[in-house]
Amino acid sequence: MQKIHAYLKGRGEQLDSEIAAATRIPLEDVRAYLSEMSKRGDIIACHTTRFIKGKKSEGMLCRISGYIPPAAPGRKPKARS
Repeated sequence: MQKIHAYLKGRGEQLDSEIAAATRIPLEDVRAYLSEMSKRGDIIACHTTRFIKGKKSEGMLCRISGYIPPAAPGRKPKARS
């Protein structure tokens, strides 16, 4: 679970299939870990359905609970007066 938590903290919101591919943990195990982490309140998860090239794909979209990632580097737009 530490590997999944660290991955989500570094990458932000991800699908369960993306997490499984990146961490090399079987998808069934990732889903079980994510469900357990969601029950504890460590992450926020929602079930999604996407259509990729006309094919239905269902999964869990997850992100760390209460975590705000740092601002991206680079110039920021100035406030308009």
